[in-house]
Amino acid sequence: MVVRVSASPRKILHVDMDAFYASVEQRDDPSLRGKPVAVAWRGARSVVCAASYEARVFGVRSAMPAIRAERLCPQLIFVPPDFVRYKAVSRQIREIFARHTELIEPLSLDEAYLDVTTTKSALGSATATAEAIRAAIREETRLTASAGVAPNKFLAKIASDFRKPDGLYVVRPQQVVAFLTPLPVGCLPGVGKVMEAKLAVLGIATVGELRAFAPVELEQRFGRWGQRLHELSRGIDERPVEPERPTLQVSAEDTFEHDLRLDQLEPHIRRLADKAWTAHLRERGRVARTVVLKLKTADFHTLTRSLTPTLRPASATELADLACALRGRVERPADSLYRLVGVGLAGFVDADSYQAQTDLFEVG
Repeated sequence: MVVRVSASPRKILHVDMDAFYASVEQRDDPSLRGKPVAVAWRGARSVVCAASYEARVFGVRSAMPAIRAERLCPQLIFVPPDFVRYKAVSRQIREIFARHTELIEPLSLDEAYLDVTTTKSALGSATATAEAIRAAIREETRLTASAGVAPNKFLAKIASDFRKPDGLYVVRPQQVVAFLTPLPVGCLPGVGKVMEAKLAVLGIATVGELRAFAPVELEQRFGRWGQRLHELSRGIDERPVEPERPTLQVSAEDTFEHDLRLDQLEPHIRRLADKAWTAHLRERGRVARTVVLKLKTADFHTLTRSLTPTLRPASATELADLACALRGRVERPADSLYRLVGVGLAGFVDADSYQAQTDLFEVG
């Protein structure tokens, strides 16, 4: 089978720091090295922001309630998160990326896409560039990163998980079909547990089985999403790395391992608000005015609540406060359970225009 990946294949890296928050804590406190660490506040309402690889052996994962993590690993060491420190390290890593390319699309503090089809460093290949970046991260931050190299974004992201931690995996254009064929369909972007179940009814469990399924029937059953599924099964993803795209909304969201009540969401909301605020700060010359809270119920209903205050939030803390307050607009029973929460900023406007309007309001 001949598979078109792109008319002119790009060279894309996905660089993902290994257990980033926990690794920073272990780096800065030698007594934590080699031990199971959870970046979280201890307590019944706290959740795990990150877990060291030593903790993951016991089943501890990010977004897990801290009390459950402690049950799984009684010797777990809890370390309160320090996002100021994590952001400083993230800036160091971005500076390393920028030595090689201007085409950097950060996804969070600890991961990013890079287009290295053409690079500043003039290294011989995308693989050499990935190796140079990982080596610089190790030398300058004393942390490790995993990377995937592929012709497009979604393949690079999958590949970066293949050699974790501290690994590199390369998918060349001619290897795309063989690489994807045995993988579970859940590895494809946008295929969650609900879609996995729907595909399983059709006898589709792997990407290879999805590729072999009639594209027309996929489209009849799932509309445009069916067409997109077939494209993904063939390794097609034409999305460019977009460092300066006009933004309508920035957001961060998490799906929980176990459903939570509304009154248990504050630690998650505050952690996600920090991520959303970091993403918002990259929008140079533009500011967001609207705060958005997204929830998905245990039975998969999506709820959104938004607020556009007179003065936009001026910090991650203010964003988190407003997002937490939006829970008061959720008119559902107190014992309702939620499987996902997201925090976003929307309503982007030109910063100078916003400031002029604010000044006028204050004068009036």
